[in-house]
Amino acid sequence: MATLGFSFLVVSFAAAVASILAFAFGHVSFLRERSAAAKNKPARAAGAALANRIGRIGVAVTMLALLVCCLILVYCFFAGDYSIKYVLAERSLNTSELAWLYKLSGLWAGREGSLLFWAWLISAFEVAVVLATRKRRGQIDNVALAVIQLVVVAFVGVLTFSQVNMPFEPTPATYFNAEGKLTASASLNAMNTLLEHWAMVIHPPMLFVGYAGMTVAFAYAIAALVMGDASRLWVDRAQRFTMVSWIFLGIGIGLGSVWAYVVLGWGGYWGWDAVETASLLSWLVGVALIHTFTVYRQRGAFKRWAVMCACLAFAFVIVGTFISRSGLVQSVHAFEGDPVSLWLFGALITVSVLAGIAGLAVRWSRFGPDTEGADDVENMISKDAAYYFNNVIMIMFTLVLTYMTVSQALPAWLPFGGDSLGKTAYNAIAYPLGIFYLFIMSVGPMLGWGKTDRARFLKDAKVPFACALVLFALLMVYWAANLFPAYNNMIMSGSAAASDLLEQGPSWYYNGLAVIGLLVASMLFFNSLLMLVRGVRSYARSKDIAGPKAVAAAFRNRPSTLGGFIVHVSMGIILVGLIGSSMYVTEKTGYVDYDAATDSSPETFAIQEYELRFTGSSVKPDDASYKVTYETDFDVYKNGQLVGQAHPQVVADQMTQEQKLNASVLSFADEDLFVVYRGVNSDGDLSMDVRVNPLIQCVWWGFALLVAGGLLAVCGRRLPRKDGMVAAEKDGGAKEHGAPGLDGLAGA
Repeated sequence: MATLGFSFLVVSFAAAVASILAFAFGHVSFLRERSAAAKNKPARAAGAALANRIGRIGVAVTMLALLVCCLILVYCFFAGDYSIKYVLAERSLNTSELAWLYKLSGLWAGREGSLLFWAWLISAFEVAVVLATRKRRGQIDNVALAVIQLVVVAFVGVLTFSQVNMPFEPTPATYFNAEGKLTASASLNAMNTLLEHWAMVIHPPMLFVGYAGMTVAFAYAIAALVMGDASRLWVDRAQRFTMVSWIFLGIGIGLGSVWAYVVLGWGGYWGWDAVETASLLSWLVGVALIHTFTVYRQRGAFKRWAVMCACLAFAFVIVGTFISRSGLVQSVHAFEGDPVSLWLFGALITVSVLAGIAGLAVRWSRFGPDTEGADDVENMISKDAAYYFNNVIMIMFTLVLTYMTVSQALPAWLPFGGDSLGKTAYNAIAYPLGIFYLFIMSVGPMLGWGKTDRARFLKDAKVPFACALVLFALLMVYWAANLFPAYNNMIMSGSAAASDLLEQGPSWYYNGLAVIGLLVASMLFFNSLLMLVRGVRSYARSKDIAGPKAVAAAFRNRPSTLGGFIVHVSMGIILVGLIGSSMYVTEKTGYVDYDAATDSSPETFAIQEYELRFTGSSVKPDDASYKVTYETDFDVYKNGQLVGQAHPQVVADQMTQEQKLNASVLSFADEDLFVVYRGVNSDGDLSMDVRVNPLIQCVWWGFALLVAGGLLAVCGRRLPRKDGMVAAEKDGGAKEHGAPGLDGLAGA
C-alpha cells in the first residue's frame, strides 16, 4: 500500500507541474493573440484555448490522484493495515460507538496526513473553480488556476521529496515480530487520547476547508494583478469562495472551543493558546476581506485594500500553519516541528505578501478608485470611515496577535522576546479593542457614504437605541444581581483566580469595561435587528407583498444582505456571552473526603448556590484500547432542590501514561455548572475543580446563529447583474452572468 500511495503522490505532482506549464503556455499565447488582435493581424486562437484546456484537465487529475492517496490511508486505518508508518502512529484503539470516526480522523491527525488532506482540499477547491467557470471562463480564471496549482505543487512537493513529511513511508521491519504482529514497543504507537472527542475530530477538517478556500481569493487577486484587470470581476469570482472559507474557519474555531471546554478540564473555551490564536488570525483578516469586497463592488473603492487583504488572508493561513508545525512555539495542539515545514511555510508567507506588494507597485494606477477621492475618508462619521476602521482594526489586531504568539521564539532584546505571554496580556488588548470594533459595527449600517446626514441618522437610530436601552437596563439588573457579586466574591477568596482578575486592572476599569460592553452588545443587537426588519419591509413594499410570504421572499431573494444582518445580531449575543463567561467566572478547587472501603463521602462540595453530594464511583477498564476510565458521580442541588447529576471522568491511557479529563457540564438558561474530577491525592481524597460560567449559552447560541447567517448569505441564489463586464472582457475576462452579494456582512 505504501508503494501504491507513493505512486499516486508522484502522479499528482507531475499532473500539477504539467498543468502549470500548460497554463503558462496558454497565457503567453493569449497575450500574443491579444496583441495581434490589437494590431488587426490574424492570430491562431486555438493555441491558448487548447493549452488552457490541458491545464484544466491537469487540475482534475491532480485532485483525483490526491483523493486516491487519501483513500489509501483511510482504507489502511479501517483495515488495520500497518504497513504504512503513519497509519501505525495515528491509529485509534477506541472501541466506543464513535470508533469509526476516530479511525477516519487518523487521516488528518498527524503532520504528514494533515498536509496531504490539506493539499487535496486545495485541489478540490480548484476543481470547484473549474466547474464554476466552465460556461463563462476567461483568461483571469486560467491565471488564478495556475496560481493555485503553484500552491499545490509546494505542498505535494514537500510530501513527495521530504522524508519527514512523507505519508507513505513503509513501517520498518523491526516493528514486527517473526509472526508478522506488532512488537510490544511498536504497539505503543497510537493516536493521542486527547484527540478522541467528536468536536476535535471535526475541528481540523473544518479549519483545513477554510484554509484551502482562502487560496482561491489569493489566486484571483494575483490573477487580477497579472491581467491588470481592476474591474470587479475577480471579486465576483472569489467572494463566494471567501465567504465559504470564512464560515468553515468559524465552525472550526467554534468546535475547537467546545473541545477545549469539555476535554482539557480548565473550565474555559479560549485560553489564547498559540495554536488557538493561529487559527483565529486568518479568520480576522477574512472579516476585513469580506467587508472590503463589499466596498469594491458597491463603490469601486478600496481596490488596493482588497488585493492586499486577499494576500494577507492567505499569508496568515500559512502563518497559522507555520506556528503549529514549525516547532517555534509550544502548544497542546502543535505538531512536532521539522525544518522542512519551517522553510516551506516561511517561504510561502514571504512570497504571498511580496507578490501582493510588488503587483500593486506595478499596477498602482489601475487599482485606484473608480471615482476620484472614493478611497479617502471625508468625514469620520460616515460609512467610509466605518469600513476604513474595520480594515485597520482587523489587520492591526492580527499583526499584534501574531507578534504576541511568536514572542516566545523571538530574541530577548525585542519587546516580550523569549516570553510566553499569558491570557491576561491578550485580554488586556482584546477586551477594549473588541468592544470598540463592535461599537463601529453597531452604528456602521446607519451611516451614510461620504458624510452622514445628521437628521436621517437620528431618525433611523431613535427606535433601535430606545430598544437597546431597555435591553441594557435588563442586562444591568442581571449584572448587579449576579455578575458583580461573583467578581467581588472571587476577589475576596484570595485564590489564584483572584490574582488573575487583579492583574487585568482595578475594579472600576474591569467592571466599567464590562458595562460598556453590555451597552454596545445591546446597541449591536437591536440596530442589526431593526436593519433586518427594515430590509424585509423594503423588499415587501417593492414587490407589493405582505405577511409570511413577504418574509420568505425577502430571505430568498436578498439572502446576502439579510444573512449579513443576522451575523451582526449574533455578534451582539456572543458579546454578552463573552463578557459573562470570561470575565465573571466563579471557580473553586478543593478536596472531598472519600472512604474507598465504603465508596462514600461524608462531605459535600458547595459553590455559590450549588451543592454537590457524592453518590458513588466506578472504574471501567478497556483492555482493547489500553485505557481505564475513573468516574465519580454526584447529585447536584441548587438552593436545596435536586437539578441533575454530574459524572466527571478521568481517562488514563496505560500505554502513554496520558490523562484526559472529561468534564461534566450541567447547563441552565443563564449559566453552566462545570465539574472536573482530577483524581485522588495521597490521602485518597477526591480532587475537584468546579466552576460556574454565567451566560455561556449566549456564546454557543450566538455562534450557531452566526453560522446560520453566514450560510444564508452564501447559499442564497444569485441575482442577475444589470451591468456588463466590458472592461474585464477586453482584458481577457468573461461576461458575468450573476454574482452573490455580501453587502449585509458589512452593514450595507
